[in-house]
Amino acid sequence: MMDEPEPGAAVQDGNDGGSGRRTDPPRWLLVAVGVLAAAALAFGIGRFTAFGTSPAPATPGSTSADAGFARDMQVHHAQAIDMAMTIYRTTDDDQLRTMAYDIATGQAAQSGQLYEWLAQWGLPQAGGRLMAWMDTAVPDAHAGHGAPAATGQGNAAKTDAELRAEMGMATDAEVAELKAATGTTADCLFLSLMIRHHEGAVHMADAVIELGTQQRVKDVASAMKETQSAEIDAMHTMQTRLGCTG
Repeated sequence: MMDEPEPGAAVQDGNDGGSGRRTDPPRWLLVAVGVLAAAALAFGIGRFTAFGTSPAPATPGSTSADAGFARDMQVHHAQAIDMAMTIYRTTDDDQLRTMAYDIATGQAAQSGQLYEWLAQWGLPQAGGRLMAWMDTAVPDAHAGHGAPAATGQGNAAKTDAELRAEMGMATDAEVAELKAATGTTADCLFLSLMIRHHEGAVHMADAVIELGTQQRVKDVASAMKETQSAEIDAMHTMQTRLGCTG
């Protein structure tokens, strides 16, 4: 019976180029290969983390600022779309009609995104009281546009009407008045209501930037704030051009 070769001993190899012998690779080569393999594994792990594939933030809970913002901003956007389409159909002012169209279409797209977030997080689209997620002190969030200070405290004790007012939303009576108005009266009423509405949105955006945990939510909120702040300035200019008072 043929004995098994000792480690490092010569062995027969049919493809030896005629020498009939093959030697094991030297120990230094085995060590070098091991070191290179370990380095490659470490590099791969480093790339996985460094290039943006590190674990995502934990899914927000149902009472989180991120979820509350997604729900409440859908309610907020729904009224803005309704008022924008109302004035879009009735105004004779081309500039105002263009802005109303932009508000309606832009906020409809954002509402779809907010809806999708909640679906991805496995959270209900509705639930809880308006603004409950803001029951933590946040800085004044109205960027100098004249809206009331935004402390975010004590929302649990407020009525639904008070919470909607804090969000800058129009009352049912104001929406009905807008739909019944015509001409410059309707244009000026829309501008007044929508400026206040936008100020409420800026307040909400600042709050979720302060209190939220999801970076994509903060990024979208920042974009909303920038867009609506610019629209507030444009609507003030329209008010002056149209001779709106009050």
